[in-house]
Amino acid sequence: MSARRVRPSRYISVDIEADGPIPGPYSMLSLGAAVAGTQDADGFIAADPEELTFYRELRPISEEFVPEALAVSGLDRELLKTEGAEPAVALAEFGDWVRGVCAGAQPVMCGYPAPYDWTFLYWYLIRFTGASPFGHSGCLDMKTLYATKAGLPLRAVAKGTMPRHLLSRRRHTHHALDDAVEQAELLANLMNWPGPSGSAPAAG
Repeated sequence: MSARRVRPSRYISVDIEADGPIPGPYSMLSLGAAVAGTQDADGFIAADPEELTFYRELRPISEEFVPEALAVSGLDRELLKTEGAEPAVALAEFGDWVRGVCAGAQPVMCGYPAPYDWTFLYWYLIRFTGASPFGHSGCLDMKTLYATKAGLPLRAVAKGTMPRHLLSRRRHTHHALDDAVEQAELLANLMNWPGPSGSAPAAG
């Protein structure tokens, strides 16, 4: 099969806020997503991360929580018990949104770092909707992407060690949508970065 016939990937930057380390005993309290861009055989094209977005705050699914984890998001757990969206409704809406913005392309979730957010997102999707629009492996970790391009061990990577021009100028607020938009800009910068000693190909 020609590479040019492969379906493009549409990257969805996702950030979640949760009240503990794992889903099930603990709850995902908010979910933010933004379309970051599209990659095909010709390369990566960034999207305006504020144009196509999704955000929901969710009802907790258990009484357990880790106070330190809850404090990070600043969300009111008691208020979410009555005003948060039902997880089954919110995750069904999210799945429909992903499929809508990814028409003609394969959805790929991306995050920095992705494993924590992916763990909650995938568990919630399967638990409450029975399916994931990303499949079981449609996930890209931006931390790994940077480590590979920079030639660094993964555990040596942190945002503070990255060249400043790669980072979004937006603040990391721990609001799920704000951070999804911020991370979408980081992905676009990483995708177009040739690496620390690389340079863009000469025209012509």
